[in-house]
Amino acid sequence: MTCAQHTFLEFFAGGGMTRLGLGDSWRCLLANDLDPAKCAAYAANFGADDLVESDIAALSLDDMPAQRADLAWGSFPCQDLSLAGARGGMSAARSGAFFPFWSLMEGLVAQGRGPRIIAIENVVGLLSSNGGRDFAVVAERMARAGYAVTAAVLDAKYFTPQSRPRLFILGFAPDLVPPAANTPPKEDMAPPALLAACDALPASVKERWFWLAPAPKTGRNMRLSDVIDRDAPDWHEPEHTQKLISMMAPHQRARIDKLIEHGARRAGAAFRRTRQENGKTVQRVEARFDGLAGCLRTPAGGSSRQMVFAVEKGEVRSRLITPREAARLMGLPEEYRLPARANAALKLCGDGVCVPVVAWLAENVFAPALAAAKSRRAA
Repeated sequence: MTCAQHTFLEFFAGGGMTRLGLGDSWRCLLANDLDPAKCAAYAANFGADDLVESDIAALSLDDMPAQRADLAWGSFPCQDLSLAGARGGMSAARSGAFFPFWSLMEGLVAQGRGPRIIAIENVVGLLSSNGGRDFAVVAERMARAGYAVTAAVLDAKYFTPQSRPRLFILGFAPDLVPPAANTPPKEDMAPPALLAACDALPASVKERWFWLAPAPKTGRNMRLSDVIDRDAPDWHEPEHTQKLISMMAPHQRARIDKLIEHGARRAGAAFRRTRQENGKTVQRVEARFDGLAGCLRTPAGGSSRQMVFAVEKGEVRSRLITPREAARLMGLPEEYRLPARANAALKLCGDGVCVPVVAWLAENVFAPALAAAKSRRAA
């Protein structure tokens, strides 16, 4: 095992996907989450020595480790920010958990032990929530605490076969020099919504703003077919599969017909959606066969349960995605111990951060900034 070189705090830790992404060269000082099932999964995979099962609002500075951490990671709840949710913003109960998190960060900074890097991960909807004011709240607080600030959208599709764009807001302490650029990166990382949100930031934040220089490679070496268990149980009866296909738009039905005609071996993913068409409410099954799954969501209702379609030897089968398949789409290794209950496992995956995305940030952004600072201190 590699000797740990860096330290981290993991808030809203879920099942420990950030810990997995950081890898053995990072040592956890504290992990915190409120959800009992997620905490049980965390403990099953990493032990409970560093884990505090508690509402973050109940934590105080006395609960924080004395050692200054290299990184504090906070994937605070997204339900009030997501375009798929009620959009209550950060003033709402769940996404408002950012504020007790930030109170801890401010307290650590005041005591001279603020994390060298603060990473906040959330849905891209944070950029437009409350007209961009919620994004500004996060960026302003980082800048006010003395951190250089940047943000980027990173999509899991470049690492696993899942379309999952997420916003990463990063703060770097004054003793660090992150890998920076003067201009925005490619559009995938800095889409128009991010550029607009940055343009609306106050001057005090713009003075501390920079853009990330590194960017992930845009190719991928895995498709949805590679993570689907074709021998898994619980495939729908043929009649049910045909009913689902009949609920697709004509162009998607034509796509399946073409795959069948050519004898292709392909996997697709689909969600149920309610749409307005010609003044009527209709139920649609919206499928994709581009090698990617849709963004995993928590299993709150029927429309959030992703389905898979397997086309092979002129036949089409369908079923709900399994917890292990969801885990693969998040980059979790096969030996990762998922909760026994399917809904708990799917929730853990749907709420998580893609492991290879964290690994990319650790290798290309966090470690270089920390290594450069260490070299300067040693000089």
